[in-house]
Amino acid sequence: MAARGHVQDPNDRRLRPIYDYLDNGNNKMAIQQADKLLKKHKDLHCAKVLKAIGLQRTGKQDEAFTLAQEVAVLEPTDDNSLQALTILYREMHRPELVSKLYEAAVRKVPASEEYHSHLFMAYARVGEYKKMQQAGMALYKIIPKNPYYFWSVMSLVMQAISARDEKLSQTMFLPLAERMVEKMVKEEKIEAEAEVQLYFMILERLGKYVEALEVVQGPLGEKLTSELQSRENKCMMMYRRLERWAECNALSCKLLLKNPDDWQFYLLYFDSLFHLIDQSWTPPHEGAHSAEGEVHASISQALSFMEDRIATEEAKESKHLRGPYLARLELIRRLRERCCPEAQQLGEPLELMFQFFVKFGDKPCCITDLTIFLDLLAPDQYVQFINRLMEAVPLCAPGEDGVALPGDTRALQRHLCVTQLSRSLGQQHALNTEGKLSLIKQLKAHYRHGLQFGKSCLKTELQFSDMYCLMAAHVFIDLWLETGDQNMLWQCLGLLEEGLSHSSSNAQFKLLLLLLYCRLGAFEPVVDLYSSLDAKHVQHDTIGYLLTRYAESLGQFAAASQSCNFSLRFFHSNQKDTSEYIIQAYKYGAFEKIPEFIAFRNRLNHSLHFAQVRTERMLLDLFLEADISSSLEESVKSMSLCPEEDDIPWDSLRDNRDLTVLVSWDPKDRQLNEEHKQRSLEEDTLWLRLRSLTLRLIGCVSALAHPPASRNSEKTTENGVTAKPSSLQSLLSQLENTLNQATQFTEKQPQHQYPFVGPVASRLAQALSSGCCQCQLSSLQIPLHLQELEATGLDESAELQTQISNLFKSLAVQLQDMLEKCKGDLLEVKDSQSKPQPFLLENHVYLVETVCIVLWVSNYCGSVLRPLKSSLQKKKKKKKEASTVTPPVLSAYQEFSSSLQSLLNQALEHIKSQEISLTALKLGALSLEGQTLSEAEATFTKMAMEKVQSSYLRSLQEIGELLKKRADTLKSLKI
Repeated sequence: MAARGHVQDPNDRRLRPIYDYLDNGNNKMAIQQADKLLKKHKDLHCAKVLKAIGLQRTGKQDEAFTLAQEVAVLEPTDDNSLQALTILYREMHRPELVSKLYEAAVRKVPASEEYHSHLFMAYARVGEYKKMQQAGMALYKIIPKNPYYFWSVMSLVMQAISARDEKLSQTMFLPLAERMVEKMVKEEKIEAEAEVQLYFMILERLGKYVEALEVVQGPLGEKLTSELQSRENKCMMMYRRLERWAECNALSCKLLLKNPDDWQFYLLYFDSLFHLIDQSWTPPHEGAHSAEGEVHASISQALSFMEDRIATEEAKESKHLRGPYLARLELIRRLRERCCPEAQQLGEPLELMFQFFVKFGDKPCCITDLTIFLDLLAPDQYVQFINRLMEAVPLCAPGEDGVALPGDTRALQRHLCVTQLSRSLGQQHALNTEGKLSLIKQLKAHYRHGLQFGKSCLKTELQFSDMYCLMAAHVFIDLWLETGDQNMLWQCLGLLEEGLSHSSSNAQFKLLLLLLYCRLGAFEPVVDLYSSLDAKHVQHDTIGYLLTRYAESLGQFAAASQSCNFSLRFFHSNQKDTSEYIIQAYKYGAFEKIPEFIAFRNRLNHSLHFAQVRTERMLLDLFLEADISSSLEESVKSMSLCPEEDDIPWDSLRDNRDLTVLVSWDPKDRQLNEEHKQRSLEEDTLWLRLRSLTLRLIGCVSALAHPPASRNSEKTTENGVTAKPSSLQSLLSQLENTLNQATQFTEKQPQHQYPFVGPVASRLAQALSSGCCQCQLSSLQIPLHLQELEATGLDESAELQTQISNLFKSLAVQLQDMLEKCKGDLLEVKDSQSKPQPFLLENHVYLVETVCIVLWVSNYCGSVLRPLKSSLQKKKKKKKEASTVTPPVLSAYQEFSSSLQSLLNQALEHIKSQEISLTALKLGALSLEGQTLSEAEATFTKMAMEKVQSSYLRSLQEIGELLKKRADTLKSLKI
């Protein structure tokens, strides 16, 4: 209720029920309430807009837009209407219309601070930096507040950042921004830290590092207080840019004395030290060494400095800092790289690392700290090093199974650290099969023993011994890859499932399970695993590839569609969300964050994963929904797919995948390297090109499938899709060239080319092996020849008809070959072992995709051949010819249609037989025969096997349903 004495706008009271309905998601009632109100108050503009919001949310976009425009042309100035229109335009993804709305409002109410402010933010949403600059200055003239002035300055900086011509940035935008800030400095009007940060940013971008340094060190620098050591960090940055190594060295010394655990300052100290040594720098005879104080310019000074830091730490009774000890190892590495004999004065790395382990071995970070410096050890020191570390691990006496176990979590952590280091040094990889099996037994004993320490842990907490379980899984994978023994993989899955039952929040268990199930071709359990990871924001881009790579290729189309939607939702919201972040940055003066937000948005818009998911989702929708009638054209139209336009930014694609998300302790020679990353990017880009060209060619076929009257001219569908013969020819040529590149690429690369926990191989190699790419290309070439036939007619095209007939025959043979490659058991049983053959599942999917494309092409062929046949019959009737000879192309087409029907029947029979044999298979009992597993191990291993079996059945069922759906449309191909 309004307070007494306050006059409430009666319109607010009238509109309140509509707002409530919209807030509660009751859009139909909101529309009804708005209609009632508009009958009584026709001029209540806000009610119209609220009705439009209701219509928009019920899917009536065109009606909503028409209604909104009726209000917008009246140029309203009341807050209710403007805010409602802003909400509507944002939901319509039309932010540019909000700018026009407030431009009109500002014209009518030129003194309104609120409307000017809204106009500035509207320009910010669409990145109109020049207009933002003008709006900011207009706002400052009305209300002379510093933030408004600096909004205008920042907009100039953004013009410089976004300018394509770097010269223009350096000679016009940035100097103007600098002058604007200098004016405020001279008038002593600088008030906030954000304004100093912006001044520093401008000078830095102009390359005026000396001036930027003066700003930080002068009175303005005193305002830099929000971040710890903000001034020092900026000074250090400028010293590095100016290559003033003496000051850089002296400042890093001072900062290390304050905080001897800050790793970045150790690195700066060493960098500056060796630069000074290389320059043979000598201190001046008089006065201070530098503006920042004493400089260390010799190795002896550095050694003395490090000894002092260590001595200070050693004097402490508790809470030792790791930084000085690690810095000593870093200095040894750098001295060795320069072949300096002084490295020996710091000590033997093995002994120093042992001392570090004694002090910090019970901390989880110890493994990552020491791994960095393992290259300081000689190969013949590895065994000695691990034995020395084991001496510092307090273990209880061995139990019945002969395994000595830790008595508390600190001892457990020390033993775990040694075990991880031994794997990183390659000792586990060097074991034979028996040795590895023995190691797995020990790791499992340590894992299960360690569970007692985590009995009081919450469900969201990890168990102390989880890493033992994960490492045992890695050793199982080693054995599987080396011996091909499928039981190793089944036991690995069982162990990880057991681990997950005790530690349900362990992301590493989930990621490795996800990868293994996908490698086995079982997508069903993967969806829940990925969902339980609860990936947030940018993780949908960085780790989403683990899911979407396998989404469609394993035949679970409904889950694949859901997975693609999951990823696309994030990418589509990125544009809107980033605009809001930019607006908040302007409001709160976080100017240095604005270029970062813009760069982040561009990085996501140019993401390779985004392009892949978007392309795969469109293809998937077509394969699932578009039959051979007019629905292909409707589907293509709804996607706004234009075959002649390539909207993928090939030159600026960004590989945002996190390829190190899975924990690995492999030695350096087995780790992921830059060559692997580059090869994976090239492979994924080639596959994306193939898929993108295939999608555009399907769009071409859809646009060609018009009534005969509209042919022999440029073809244009309602959504602007054009399909000229030249564009079809061009796309086919590009597809052929890309296919040749892909074939050459796969021939050069080995089959298993990446580390197991590295990038997942794309679908490229299997697609080429299945024959689907070549078969799809062959089918998509037919419309080009049919266009020529249509132009010449059946009477004068004997040679062309023969050519097309041969294409039909060749296509039928290729399809039969593809079907042959699908034959075989998904779970092959040999010597009481069940061996999954997931490539067969992928071959089935490629067959279904190819059949869909062939049916669309056949439908187009039918639409061309029917009128030609009819025309030929009419001519014969006129001439009263009795000839019954059918033109070769018509006979070939009819034979092809019959062979297609036969092929589909064979495929459906094969899928049915696979389903029957899979259902009858008692997988768990069969594969666990002769295995020495405990009851719990057997239960979890059997559970994993059943998940794979269930997933295969689900995949076959969905593939069979889609194939049957396509087979039912074959009748319409008759001519």
